[in-house]
Amino acid sequence: MRKITASRSDGLSIGELSRLTGVNSETIRYYEKIGVLPKVSRGEGGHRVYSPRETRMLAFIRRTREVGFTLDDIRGLIDLGAPGNVSCCEVQDVAERHLEAIRAKIAVLKRLERLLASTIVKCSGERVPDCPIVDILDVLGTKSAVGGAGTASRSRH
Repeated sequence: MRKITASRSDGLSIGELSRLTGVNSETIRYYEKIGVLPKVSRGEGGHRVYSPRETRMLAFIRRTREVGFTLDDIRGLIDLGAPGNVSCCEVQDVAERHLEAIRAKIAVLKRLERLLASTIVKCSGERVPDCPIVDILDVLGTKSAVGGAGTASRSRH
């Protein structure tokens, strides 16, 4: 069995932190690089050593990412939660903006659901040169590619 050094006993390695939080090691390094997760001390051999503080922060980051917060929102929430900075009102503002964005996405998805459902009904299921499902997906894809502006039509050769 490997000897536990003082630096190893003081914290977790990046692999241990990854297993504990369910966040990939490369993602942890990325979060450190962009400043969402603070850079940590290095133990013997230059390996990162994580404390319970970073473990808690990373678990928080993972949960907020799972519910769709942006990295900028998360950075702001972490800053607001620092000692002496806690402001429920400011956190509420961030959460309300996020809720509005979620509701907007739901509205778009509901419109897409209705469109796709009505298009599927039009499909005969037989081999034909024109498929309403392919046509509508092509139109939607073209609109997305140009920012949703204008109309698009498929050209047939």
